Amino acid sequence: MALWACFLVQLAGLLYLLSCVPYVVCGELHINHVDHHTQTMQSDDCDWFLGSWVQDDSYPLYDASNCPFIGTGFDCLKNGRADKEYLTYRWKPNQCDLPRFNGQEFLERLRGKRMLFVGDSLGFNQWKSLTCMLHSAAPSTNYTFTETKGGGTFSFQEYGVSVMIKKNGFLVDVVVDEKIGRILKLDSISTGNQWLGFDVLIFNSYHWWTHKGRYQTWDYFQVGDKLIKEMDRVEAYKIAMTTWAKWVDENIDPSKTRVFFQGVSAVHVIGADWDEPGAKQCIGQTTPVNGSAYPGGSLPAEDVLRSIISRMKKPAFLMDITLLTQLRKDGHPSVYAGQGKALVDCSHWCLAGVPDSWNELLYAALLGK
Repeated sequence: MALWACFLVQLAGLLYLLSCVPYVVCGELHINHVDHHTQTMQSDDCDWFLGSWVQDDSYPLYDASNCPFIGTGFDCLKNGRADKEYLTYRWKPNQCDLPRFNGQEFLERLRGKRMLFVGDSLGFNQWKSLTCMLHSAAPSTNYTFTETKGGGTFSFQEYGVSVMIKKNGFLVDVVVDEKIGRILKLDSISTGNQWLGFDVLIFNSYHWWTHKGRYQTWDYFQVGDKLIKEMDRVEAYKIAMTTWAKWVDENIDPSKTRVFFQGVSAVHVIGADWDEPGAKQCIGQTTPVNGSAYPGGSLPAEDVLRSIISRMKKPAFLMDITLLTQLRKDGHPSVYAGQGKALVDCSHWCLAGVPDSWNELLYAALLGK
């Protein structure tokens, strides 16, 4: 009987969740079209992250030359990129269409809210994209924009909306010991208090975990009291993201804060991954990979994130952007990152461009489209 009663209670709770139509009401932000079991965003039977890129003459969503926030590294047109076809692609899920981004509706629905991006330079890429999208939607509205080495804030006073970023490549702690060096503590988050009090949190972390040699920003891993000189990077990433998930479970009230995780953004440095073995990284690429399959296959970190997020007690919503970025070998700054051939950037993205689609997905999820 006890088991049967427990089942009835769980069933009642499930029916209650299914009966709710989330939307913005009474000052609270709700998310529609979310599968709380897998913690991924879907609309009915449509997987938003399985699709292809289609040309759409109504794109891009904004004119990069009119956005004062892009900065040198992402402003490919200003840096001399002549081809413009890459600007005209829209992400199209196989079974549905995403709603077109409406910046004024976004601002109205988020009135009085604060949004925070926490992550590496790919999170910064998305934050910059969103600032341009919102500025384009309300160009005559008063705003403030500040940017520092550690982050930035973009605010619309009229709406009381703030979109902020705090740069944090690993999400877990990195400390410096004068005798040992830089220690990446896989099971420790001491900066989480900086993430509290926001209505929307968008996290990301992956690319810094793959760095080696002079680009590696730590000397040792640490788990508990044990220092480890080298370990499998995917395993280290798994431990750290489990630490992040535990922090969310212990500190976030889902009735007040919505949590997103930007998935693994693809890089294009090995031409064989997209069946073009003679390609020199992403240099000279002008069109996406056709279809909905990437020859190079999936990435181990994808499965790590899906597994961890699916087991979380508090809902976190995975923006599973890996495939849609894998298909966009043409979307990177390449030699147009501001330093000519001295810097070939095949990991970040031109703006306008691919990160705008990430914000279209965020928009659809937040507004219950």
